[in-house]
Order: sequence, then structure tokens, then C-alpha cells
Amino acid sequence: MKMLSKRQVRELVLYSPQHIARLEAAGQFPKRVRLGHNRVGWVEQEVLDWLQARIDARDASTDTP
Repeated sequence: MKMLSKRQVRELVLYSPQHIARLEAAGQFPKRVRLGHNRVGWVEQEVLDWLQARIDARDASTDTP
């Protein structure tokens, strides 16, 4: 299992840290994992699955006339 840092998540999803936090709070983004007192990370596969779901939704909406 690979963990992603805040910077890596930001670069992968192209959202600001504030927007990522809002999505998390709304239950619309994978939850962070506390790794230490001042360190958090995200499970890479959960973030990739979230991205894939966004891509699938985009593709599904372009399939309908």
C-alpha cells in the first residue's frame, strides 16, 4: 500500500488543499489517514479510484444523447 502526501494529492487531483478538505468533510473525497502528530496521507488506491469514478461519470454522461 502506498500513501500520498498532501502535495502529491494536490498535484494528482489539481485541487487546492482547502477544496480537498471541503470535499473530505462532505464525504466526497477519500479520508486522510493520520500518520503522526503533524503528518497525514491518503491511500493512493482510494484516490485513484475516486479519480476513476470521475472519469467514468464523465464518459457515461457523454454516451447519452
